[in-house]
Amino acid sequence: MRQNELNLFYTDMLQDIKSEQLSGETGNLEQLFTTHAISLLTDGGETADVTIYHHANTVARNRHKINAWAIADNYETLDLFITIFKCTENPVRVQKAETDNASTLIMSFLRKTQNREYAAGLEESSQIYDFAHTLNASQALKDNLVRINIFIITDGIYNGEIPTPREHNGIPVYFRIIDLNYLYNISEKEYIPIEIDFEQQGYPVPCIRAETDNAEYQSYLALIPGDALASIYEQYGARLLEQNVRSFLQFTGKINKGIRTTIIDEPHMFLAYNNGIAATADDVKLGQNEHGYYISSVKDFQIVNGGQTTASIYHTSKKDKADITDILVQVKLSVIKDKSNFAEIVSRIAEYANTQNKVSVSDLSSNAPFHVEFEKLSRNIWAPPVQGQSHQTRWFYERARGQYKNARANEGTTKAKQKAFDLRNPRNQFLTKEELAKYVNTWNEVYDEDKLVIGPHIVVRGSQKNYAFFVKYNLPEIPDNRYFEETIAKAKLFRTAEQIYGIKPHSIGDMRYITVPYTLALLSCTDGGSVNLNEIWKKQTVPDDLKDRLYDMMVNVENFIKENAPGDLYGEWAKKEDCWLALKGAKLN
Repeated sequence: MRQNELNLFYTDMLQDIKSEQLSGETGNLEQLFTTHAISLLTDGGETADVTIYHHANTVARNRHKINAWAIADNYETLDLFITIFKCTENPVRVQKAETDNASTLIMSFLRKTQNREYAAGLEESSQIYDFAHTLNASQALKDNLVRINIFIITDGIYNGEIPTPREHNGIPVYFRIIDLNYLYNISEKEYIPIEIDFEQQGYPVPCIRAETDNAEYQSYLALIPGDALASIYEQYGARLLEQNVRSFLQFTGKINKGIRTTIIDEPHMFLAYNNGIAATADDVKLGQNEHGYYISSVKDFQIVNGGQTTASIYHTSKKDKADITDILVQVKLSVIKDKSNFAEIVSRIAEYANTQNKVSVSDLSSNAPFHVEFEKLSRNIWAPPVQGQSHQTRWFYERARGQYKNARANEGTTKAKQKAFDLRNPRNQFLTKEELAKYVNTWNEVYDEDKLVIGPHIVVRGSQKNYAFFVKYNLPEIPDNRYFEETIAKAKLFRTAEQIYGIKPHSIGDMRYITVPYTLALLSCTDGGSVNLNEIWKKQTVPDDLKDRLYDMMVNVENFIKENAPGDLYGEWAKKEDCWLALKGAKLN
C-alpha cells in the first residue's frame, strides 16, 4: 500500500511540474522540481526565503554546482541546495556515489566563493554574483554564521548513508538527504519532527514528572545542561522554535547582555537568575537512575519561549569562549496527548508563553478570519471567461497547504472528473497566502506613523519575511468582493510582468525577482490611478498598451538599480529602504 501511495505521489508531482512548464513557468524541469521540493521544506519549517537559481560548471578541474540557497535573517544559518533529478517513469534508487558526487560539487562551489577572482568572473547582474560576493565579503556572515546546512534533494529513493558532517572555515557543515520518501512524508504532515537522543549524546536530562491525570497533556520540569542546549542549537538552530511563530518572534543570534554577563561571571547562578525555557514535545522517553527520572530522548522538541536564552548560551560559549559546563537551564516541557488538537494546543502554549510579544500566534495562523473569508470568496466568485473561451473559472486560494490537491482528489478519480475540476480551477489560477502577500505588498505601499514599513524592498526579502510584514501592516480584517477581485487583478499584473521580463537567454536581464516588484510598486505610486484593476479582472488579462509600458519601465528600473547599487551588490541593496526611496526620487524616462 505504501509503495502504491509513493508511486502515485511521484506521478502527480512530475505531472504538476510538467504542467507548470507548459503553462509558462520559468526554468527547466530540474529547477521546477527543486522549487516544488523547497516549497514543501519551507511549509514544514525546514528552511525559509530560498533563492532558486541553477549554477554549474562541468569542466573537469572546475566542477561545481548549486540549485538554490538561503541565508537566515540573523545570518546564523546558511542553507545550500543541490539537486539530483532523475525524472524517470517510475521512482528509482539513488546510489551513494551520486550523493557523494553532489556533496563534492556543492562543497567545491562553497570553496570557490572564497576566490575573489572566481567571484569577479561571474556576470555582474546575476543573482549568483550577488550571492558569491555576500559569502565572500559579508561581515554579518563572518560575525554570526554558526552552521551550514547542505540539502541534497532528489526525486529518487535513497537508503544509503548520509555524508558525515565536516567543517568549512571552522563552521560545521551538516548534510541532509531529501529523497522521494522524505518529500512524501512532509507532504502528508506539516513537518518532519526533530528527534533528540539526549542519553546517546551523553546528556541525560534530570526531570520531575507531574503526576496528574490530564487527557490533553503531560508536564515535566527538567534541568537541561547548558552544553546540551548549545549542542542542539548548533545543529538545529531556528528549527527548534515552534514553527508557526518562527518567522514572527525574532529568534535572533543577538546576545542578551544580562544573560552573557551571568554566563561569564557567575555561571553557577544561572539557574537562579534565568526564567528558563518553555517547550513542547510529541513524545518523551524516560530513564531512571539513583537520582530519579531523567529524559533520555524526546520527539518533536520545540521551544515556544526561551529562544533568546538558548541563542545567548550558544553564542557566549563560541564568541567569548565561556565555560558553560556548570550552567543548568530549567525547562517546562509539555507533551501533548490530544493528537487531534495538537496544533491548536501548541499554538496556544506558544502564544501565552510569549505574552511579551505584541503579535499573537492566532493572528498569524491559517484560521485567521481574513484567510477564512478570502477562501470562501475564492470558492464562490467566478472569474469572467477569457476571450475565446465560453466557460468561467475560479481562482483557487489555498488557505492551508494541500487544499487544492485534496479538492481535486475529492472530485473523483476518473480522468473526466479531474479534467472538469481542472477546467474550473486551472493550475495557473492557484494562489497561496505567501503569493497573495507578495502581490498586495508590491502594489500597496504602507506607512506607519510616517515611517515606511512596506514597499518592494520588503517583497524582495523573501516570502516568509514579506508575509510577516503583510500580516502586521497590510491585512484587512474581513475582505469583500471588491478586495478579492482587485487582488486577483494585482496577481495578473505581477504574473504578466514576470512573463514579459522573460527567461534567459531572451530576458531583460537576471534580476526578475527584484525588477518586477520594484516596477509594479513604482507604477502604483506614480500612476496607479490610471491602471484599471476592475477592467483587468473583467477581462482576466492585462491590456497590450500596459504590457508595452511595463516592458519599458522594467528596462529602466533594472538599469537604475544596476547603476546606483553601492558595491555592485544589487540583491542586498534592493532589500533596503534606501533603494526604494532612491528609485521613487529618480526621474526615470
